[in-house]
Amino acid sequence: MSGPLYLDHAATSPVRAEVLEAMAPYLTRAFGNPSSHHTVGETAAAGLEDARARVARVLGMRTGDVVFTAGGTEANNLAVKGIVLAALSPGRRHVVTTPIEHESILESVHHLERFHGVESTLVPVDGTGRVDPSDIAAAIRPDTALIAVGHANNEIGTVQDIAGIVAAAAGSGRIPVHVDAVQSAGWLPLAGLGADAVAIAGHKLGAPKGIGALAVRGRVPLEPLVHGGGQERGRRSGTENVAGAVALATALELAEAERAAASAQVGAQSARLIAGVLAAVPSARLTGDPVRRLPGTVSFTFSEVSGEAVLLELERRGVVSSSGSACAAGSDEPSHVLLACGVAPAVAQTSVRFTLGRTGLPGDAPERLAALVADAVAAVRS
Repeated sequence: MSGPLYLDHAATSPVRAEVLEAMAPYLTRAFGNPSSHHTVGETAAAGLEDARARVARVLGMRTGDVVFTAGGTEANNLAVKGIVLAALSPGRRHVVTTPIEHESILESVHHLERFHGVESTLVPVDGTGRVDPSDIAAAIRPDTALIAVGHANNEIGTVQDIAGIVAAAAGSGRIPVHVDAVQSAGWLPLAGLGADAVAIAGHKLGAPKGIGALAVRGRVPLEPLVHGGGQERGRRSGTENVAGAVALATALELAEAERAAASAQVGAQSARLIAGVLAAVPSARLTGDPVRRLPGTVSFTFSEVSGEAVLLELERRGVVSSSGSACAAGSDEPSHVLLACGVAPAVAQTSVRFTLGRTGLPGDAPERLAALVADAVAAVRS
């Protein structure tokens, strides 16, 4: 292949030209503080509120439901901690989640356990990473304050039955459901999820790093984590990142407009890549649900080889990919996601993940990439 092929879009994506153009005025002439009562500040405030309304439309929420954050990790922290902390005084201190969630969900739950006496139930997943909504329903207690489940897993791409989970919550007294949609935004429809809170991150969509959003329905009490000036309707203090909010809204709208076509194209290319690798590498095993998965996420294990060594061999061949979550910085431990799916620790450490962007791959790239993967695995074995 000519030039490096970047296949780590689940970690981050390049900023789109349209997004840079949309946010540029709010870094230059419309740079004001949106809380300032003068023309420059009011111009910034108008841009901020327009961005909020645009994000809300894509998510199927009300404009006032959207809280801009510094990214998906903060959005998940605000949802989990904020909703549960607000529920402590009525006596609800139990969280239902799964063992394959992003660290920002799991560590938020652990924080609540350590410092606020909260209890949690981790509902197991099957070998493909799917959780059964009936198991979620069975885990609900009278004091359950929140159900938190990722829409699609960031490592293996498995998509959950959110509608079934929301129905289970409704059947048990309308317990709030938070959905981590950081990976699914732009790939799957979000407006009809029926969730009470939804988290997204700009840099997965073509906006810069450092901007995200939590949309949480107004009827759900939310305790702020950042206090000060009372911005974002008192739910997240601090001078708002207006340019980032405009960038997020623009990137989200573009991804939503392209979603159906991009999902079909990239999904077909991923299927070709999966077939090619499984045919060329006998030890390869696809992880995640073979059907109900993100169109652009392809993850394998290769028994008896080092996943990191395969990644190095692939990069020598011009392919940039990863072993899993970019948020597990510096960790050489087996993936908690794969372990929860029943993969042996030694096999979990052989994981390699390819995540395609919305423009997909050129021509016969899936077949050529599969051949390069086979070459890389063979090189490591030898």
